[in-house]
Formats: sequence, C-alpha cells, structure tokens
Amino acid sequence: MPHPYRLGFAVKVLGDGGLPTADTRRWQSGPHLSRSLEMLGPVLDRLEAIDVRMFRLSSQTIPYGTHPDLPDLDYRRQIDQCRDALTALGARATAMGLRLSTHPGQYTVLNSADPVLTGKSAADLEQDTALLDALGQGPEGAVVVHVGGLYGDRPSALDRWARAYERLSDRARARLALENDDGPFGVADVLELHRRTGVRIAYDHHHHRTSVESVTLPPAQALADTYRTWAPGVRPKVHLSSPRVDLEVAERKPAGSRRIERVPVTPRLTPHADFIAPWDLVDLLRSAPGPLDVMLEAKAKDLAVRHARAALERLFPDLAAAEERSAR
Repeated sequence: MPHPYRLGFAVKVLGDGGLPTADTRRWQSGPHLSRSLEMLGPVLDRLEAIDVRMFRLSSQTIPYGTHPDLPDLDYRRQIDQCRDALTALGARATAMGLRLSTHPGQYTVLNSADPVLTGKSAADLEQDTALLDALGQGPEGAVVVHVGGLYGDRPSALDRWARAYERLSDRARARLALENDDGPFGVADVLELHRRTGVRIAYDHHHHRTSVESVTLPPAQALADTYRTWAPGVRPKVHLSSPRVDLEVAERKPAGSRRIERVPVTPRLTPHADFIAPWDLVDLLRSAPGPLDVMLEAKAKDLAVRHARAALERLFPDLAAAEERSAR
C-alpha cells in the first residue's frame, strides 16, 4: 500500500469565485492583521468544504510587520492586539487537522552580505514564527526559506547562512525549513547546512529535477535523504510543481525596420505550470519513504488540488485512496 499523504496549496483561493486571504492594502489605508484574520475565516470554511488539510499563509498576513519605518504596525504589536482572534482561528485549524506554513518572499535573504538585509530577513522569520506560535501550530508548522544569494563564493555564502541561522531565536530555528532551489543551492547544499545546523529540509521535487545535480543524485534518493532531516513524528513537507511548457510568442523589431515580428519562444523548464501533471505526483508519491505532506506549487491553487485528485481517482485509485481526507 502507498504511504498516506496530504495535499495542499499556497496563499490564494481561486475556486468558486475566489477568496482574499490577507489584507494587502497599502500602509496609508490602515492594513492590519485583524483584517487578515477576518478573511481567513471564510478561507478555512473553503478548505474544510474541499477537504484540504494543508495551506500556506500569505507572506502579507501581518501587513508591514517588519517595516523599520512603521513601528505602529510592528508584528509583535499586531499579534498582541489580535491575541484572542489568533487563538480562536488556531483552535479551529487544529480541530480541522490543518497544517499551516509560511514562505517569506524573495527579499528574505538570510545569507546576505549586507548586514542590514540579513537583520531584516531574520526579523521576517521571527515574525512568521510568532504568527504560527500564536495560531497554536505544532512542530509541523514550518517557515520555509531558500539559502539566498551565491555572491560568487559558495563556501562563504553557506557559512553566512549557518551563522545567521544560529543567531535566530530557539523558536525560529525550530520552525525553519530550508528548501533546495532551482538556482545555485541544490539538495547537496541544503543537506550540508542540515549537517552543520540541524535545520530540516523541505524538498522541492521540481527544483531538483531541473538541476544537473539530479544526474548524480536521483530524485528518489534526494527525497529519502531530505526526509530523514525531519524529527520522528513530524511529517516531512515537500513541494511539487510541473514545468510550464506552453509555446509563447515574443515581439521584436528587426534592426533598420519598422515592422514588428512575432517569433515563437521555446519554454524554460523552471517556471511552474497552472496544474500538476498527474505522473509527476505519482512519481513523488511512489518514491516516498514514508507519510508525506505535498504542497502543490501550481498556479491554479485549489483548482490544481481538485484536478490532481480527480486524475488519481481515475488513473491511480490506490494512490487516491492513500490521501488522508475526512470527506469521502
């Protein structure tokens, strides 16, 4: 029998007209965590209705929470002001068996050579840790980050990440999960940082498959090696996407001509598709060494989860039956 698993998606709800998930107003309009929490109530309703037990919160859930020039919106202040609402929403998530996570954006670079950016990045991680703590998430609640920049010197870049990690609070280090990327830092790099710091690894299947590293480290072995970085009893979290392989058309103007040409552009392998190719999910689930939580990083969000489920039910019923769902 296949190992049990859960499917989830990130940030946006698109189905049935869509739902907002965070207060994204500009600071001049008075955004606040309280408004994000109001939005998340209907989002949890939708997750329960479609039986999804894994969801990534928006990085804007606490608006401007680490902005150095907006002290009134400091994340600690917003969390304190919303303590009761956070407790109530967290209790509901726990009752649903809902695993929550965050994934700070591209400007959170813990290994930056600029100490100001490193400090801001550390604050982002402390903020998301405080949010998941206030929501009562257990050790499965993860704050996922990438290593950051290469800056022309891999050993120094890894050293800076390890030093910055050690300066985080104990709570933030316990929440953190490090993801391999499709750029300079692959599975071997994040496993090296795991050996040095103990940080757990959120394996990204698509990133690894589009890396030359996959030639010497087969994806099934990469999954097994990263799987072991999670503590016993804490289900590993992995990311899955399929490549966007649509033909695109670009416009260009030949030198010395006023005429606009439309030329076909062959796709790169790294961008994410709207949906998951069912066989990509099958490949991941069949090679899983144990129970797994799979975050579908597909642009169609909840629609991609529903599409993947329908495909498994039609083509791979044994795998469809292994998904942990309550509404069957």
